[in-house]
Amino acid sequence: MKITRITVFNVELPLEYPYWLSGGRLKFESLDATLVKVETDAGLSGWGEGTPWGHTYVPAHGPGIRAGIQTMAPFVLGLDPRCTLTVERAMDLALPGHLYAKSPIDMACWDIAGQAAGLPIADLMGGGSRRPRPIASSVGAKTVAETREVMERYRARGYVAHSVKIGGDVTRDIARVHDVEANKRDGEIILYDVNRGWSRAQSLQVMRACESLNATFEQPCETLDDIAAIAGKHAAPVSVDESLVTLQDATRIAREGLAEVFGIKLNRVGGLTKAARMRDIALAHGIDMFVMATGGTVLADTEALHLAATVPDHACRGVWACQDMITLDIAGGRGPRNANGHLQLPEAPGLGVHPDTDALGEPVAVYEDNR
Repeated sequence: MKITRITVFNVELPLEYPYWLSGGRLKFESLDATLVKVETDAGLSGWGEGTPWGHTYVPAHGPGIRAGIQTMAPFVLGLDPRCTLTVERAMDLALPGHLYAKSPIDMACWDIAGQAAGLPIADLMGGGSRRPRPIASSVGAKTVAETREVMERYRARGYVAHSVKIGGDVTRDIARVHDVEANKRDGEIILYDVNRGWSRAQSLQVMRACESLNATFEQPCETLDDIAAIAGKHAAPVSVDESLVTLQDATRIAREGLAEVFGIKLNRVGGLTKAARMRDIALAHGIDMFVMATGGTVLADTEALHLAATVPDHACRGVWACQDMITLDIAGGRGPRNANGHLQLPEAPGLGVHPDTDALGEPVAVYEDNR
């Protein structure tokens, strides 16, 4: 089996509500999605998606994915998609770095490999739990009142896990954390996501003010060096997200004890192949995980769910899914959908969901193997 064609689509995904990150530092109203169809000479096709969270969140943006695929396509065409390590190495040689551009092709290859084996991706990767994973909401609000309003909106949809975005105003952040914890329901999972929005001094001020709450803070500072510098000066559990990009990041975090939780975003780290290694580092060091798409449609959410299903139940705190935040459904209701705040692993071979091509518009690029 070999890859014969790579077709690239560009779709704008409008958000249901405007979204503010880190106390209002960044505002988003739509996402730039890249959908990739990988076809083979065996008649099997796989789908991948790369949807960064806007252009200003981290060093990743939609046009960069499409440019990266253009660069890598000649090196990937003709390869066997079931040999995911071979495809990974070809992409790494063709384009060092730029992991977010590699994720859609990696995802599509795993989709094909699962279909060829007659197994869901999670089972092909070694075994998938059938326990539904909690979906973490994304509470991009600024004030106490707005935070309550957004959380109630998600609770009405059955959500039991929440990622509350803070950062930008220390006094307001302390008030919001205390208010959320005071109104926390039994069994809820709360993560306070700073998105690098604090300095070292601000991080310590908020985390010390909230120590009695045992609240978990995600990415309180800009870099791993910053997180390391304050590690011994507070008692709050830490999750690392934006600073978890490479396997070297994962090994440093585990070795130096910088975090109790990994936030693994598949598009950011380069796809399932690379993310699985981070999962194993976390498991070897007793680190819990949230597994997430950076953003996107039900395809990206499903990819994250497959990896989450390979994490033992006790170590997987939840997934983050974007499908309830966007107003365009490219799959006509198919695939894993919110069921009382959880997602259920698909039983179909491969990814388990493919888009309606009519919803994607005309391709923006097609690359073929003419050898």
